[in-house]
Amino acid sequence: MAAVTGEWRRAAMMASEPMARAVAEEVARWGSMKQTGVSLRYMMEFGLRPTPRNLLLSAQFLHRELPIRFARRALELQSLPFGLSSNPAILKVRDWYLESFRDIRYFPEVRNRDDELAFTQMINSVKVRHNNVVPTMASGVQQLKKQMCRKRKVPSGFDEIHEFLDRFYLSRIGIRMLIGQHVALHDPEPEPGVIGLINTRLSPIQVAQAASEDARAICLREYGSAPDINIYGDPNFTFPYVTQHLHLMLFELVKNSLRAVQERYMNSDKDIPPVRIIVADGEEDVTIKVSDEGGGIPRSGLPKIFTYLYSTAEYPPELDVPNEGAPMAGYGFGLPISRLYARYFGGDLQVISMEGYGTDAYLHLSRLGDSEEPLP
Repeated sequence: MAAVTGEWRRAAMMASEPMARAVAEEVARWGSMKQTGVSLRYMMEFGLRPTPRNLLLSAQFLHRELPIRFARRALELQSLPFGLSSNPAILKVRDWYLESFRDIRYFPEVRNRDDELAFTQMINSVKVRHNNVVPTMASGVQQLKKQMCRKRKVPSGFDEIHEFLDRFYLSRIGIRMLIGQHVALHDPEPEPGVIGLINTRLSPIQVAQAASEDARAICLREYGSAPDINIYGDPNFTFPYVTQHLHLMLFELVKNSLRAVQERYMNSDKDIPPVRIIVADGEEDVTIKVSDEGGGIPRSGLPKIFTYLYSTAEYPPELDVPNEGAPMAGYGFGLPISRLYARYFGGDLQVISMEGYGTDAYLHLSRLGDSEEPLP
């Protein structure tokens, strides 16, 4: 981070406008500060009573914390290898981060209820600004992949980009969770058991059903048919978790399994086996297994499935061409980002495959809720 900060300061000295120099110096200064992590349990307990005082304290914390997180990512976006920092898509993302840093850093001190409401409106706009960060970053990485497509081996230095993307997306999950939780606490009529973005009585069976229906709809659109999905587990079991996060992870896993099974049996006379989802309630973890008979992944391919340059799609969709809905496969970002969502609250995602038969994905979710955010 020190080398990155130095490079950013040199860029600041070369800036033509005093304002640009001042912002660059501020980014370097705030990017060197320590981040403060929070846990799911803390967010839940703090949000139990969204009084004006608690909302004011939350806004004051975010006013200090968010500029640090935006600055750290902006610094890294400035110094990526393989010329990625000069890619137009990456530059667009960097500008979004700088703009958000400025908006929050130069917002007046939050002192009262009116300040808090104005601050909340502003950070919600920041969150909306960053809605397209994932596909825009994917566009830049995809362009890098095209440049390297003639080489059979990924250059050794690409590990640095993979590690950066892990840090970048993990940080993005945290930023959006903090902003989304604060904004959602202003809901005057929250659903029973819901605290901000956290559903204290989340049913993994119900989320699995919703994610399965969404994934099957895409499979039907793409292929004209879709395998069945069987879900096993206690329908009455609930635990505290973020519904959006779980839906995203299960949607990605089920979509991958449906595609594998559909393509394996597309021209076969055999009965198409269902995709199976099993929910297990353990003392430490809630574990969800997504199991398919889609032929599996070669052992040589398994180490690549959590990297950002790997995709099983032969022709990934162009990111600058409008698509109707989510594609069945393409960018290679689904699995690594799903694993980051699991790890954000102390869980994990593992994939075990039997080539010639099928694949089992194990999604581990910590039910303790006391793991602090991993802070990249």
